[in-house]
Amino acid sequence: MNLNPIVLSIPIFFILIGIELVVERISQRKLYRLPDAIANLSCGITSQLSGLFMRVLAIGVYEVLYSNFAFFELERTALYWIALFLLTDFAYYWAHRMSHEINLFWGGHVVHHQSEEYNLSVALRQSSFQVVWTFAFSLPIAFLGFNTLDFALISALNTLYQFWIHTETINKMGWFEYVFNTPSHHRVHHGRNPKYIDKNHAGSLIIWDKMFGTFQAEEERPTYGITKPINSWNAIWANLSHYAVMADEIKQIPSWSDKVRYLFKKPGWFPESLGGYRAAPEVDKNNYRKYDTSYPIQLNYYVLFQYILCLGVTGLFLFKQSQFTMPEKATAAVLISLWVVNCGVLFESKRWVIVSEWIRIVSFSLLAIAGAYWLALPYYCYAIALIYGLVSGVWFKLVSNLKNEKRVAV
Repeated sequence: MNLNPIVLSIPIFFILIGIELVVERISQRKLYRLPDAIANLSCGITSQLSGLFMRVLAIGVYEVLYSNFAFFELERTALYWIALFLLTDFAYYWAHRMSHEINLFWGGHVVHHQSEEYNLSVALRQSSFQVVWTFAFSLPIAFLGFNTLDFALISALNTLYQFWIHTETINKMGWFEYVFNTPSHHRVHHGRNPKYIDKNHAGSLIIWDKMFGTFQAEEERPTYGITKPINSWNAIWANLSHYAVMADEIKQIPSWSDKVRYLFKKPGWFPESLGGYRAAPEVDKNNYRKYDTSYPIQLNYYVLFQYILCLGVTGLFLFKQSQFTMPEKATAAVLISLWVVNCGVLFESKRWVIVSEWIRIVSFSLLAIAGAYWLALPYYCYAIALIYGLVSGVWFKLVSNLKNEKRVAV
C-alpha cells in the first residue's frame, strides 16, 4: 500500500472542495470555473505522476547523505520532532522564496500561480519540475542526522497544511495570524498586484517572512494569477510555457555572460542594452478580464464525466503504483497525462484535440479489455469496457458537432 500522506489525503481534498462548492452556492459567490478547476486538478495529477520518478531521486540523495555523512545520531525525542518541523519549514521558506527570485527556478513553480481563481483546487495545482530545483535546500537537514523517512513525513505534512489556506471563504484569523500561515496571508502570495508579488513565502509558519522582510499583510483583495497569463487549460503546456518564453528571450540576448545572468536573475530581468528589468505592471481593473473560452454548453457534462472517471483511475493507480514495474508506470503516466490534457484543451476547441480524444477513447477501451483479459476478470468487465468506449464515442461525436456557445459554469 502507498503510505504517501498526500496520496492518502486525496479523498479529504475532494470532500473539502465539495464543501467549498456548497458554500459557493449558498453565498452566491463565484469561486469556481469548471475549466480552471479541471486545469488545476490536472496539474496536480501530472505532478503526482512525475513525482513517481523525480521524488525518488530527491529522497534518494537525502538518504545517501543521511546514511553516509550525518554528523550526529539523534534520538527521537519531542525536541527532535520540534527541531525537524522547524528546520523543514525553514528550508521550505528558502526553497519557495528562491523559486520566486531565480528565473530558472520560477519555471518550476510558476504553475502553482497561473490560476486566476483562488479556491481549494488551486492548492492541488502543482508543478512537475519544481522538485528538481528545490530539493537541495533540504539536504543540510540530512547532515544533521534527521532520519530520511521522518523528514519525508514532516515535509509531506507541511505540504498538507497548505491545502486549507487556498480559500477565499475564510477571512482573517486574529492571533493565529501572528505565527501561522493563513488564507489571508496566502491570498497575498497569489496576488499579481505589484505590492503583493514575492511576499509571504511561508509554508506553515509566517514567522520566516516577518524575520526576513518578505511579509505583506492583506489589504485589498488581490487579483490572482501571473503578470503574463498562460491563457490555456493545458496541464502539460502549463509546465512548459515559462521555459518556452525563456528559450525565446535568451535568443535575444547577445552576450553569453548575460545569458547566464538571465537564468539566475529575477523573473523579468533583461540586460540594460535590451531595456533592463521589466517590473510587474499595475493591474488595470477596468480592462482586466480573466481568460475564458467559448464552447458548447453540453461539453461541460461530457468532460465532467470523463474527468471523474479519470480521477478514479488515477487514484487507483497511485494507491497501487508500487505493484507496477517502471515501464508500466511510465505507460500509465503517459496515458493519464493524455487524458487530463484532452479534458482541458477540449474547452479551448483546438482542432488537434478532436483527433487526440478519439485516440484516447479507443486506446483506453482496448487497454481496459486487454487488462481484463490479463487479470482474468469476469466477462462483465469486458462488457463495461466496451460500453464505455461506445458511450464515450457517441457522446463525444455529438458534442464535437455542436457550435460554441457562451460558457455556463457547472
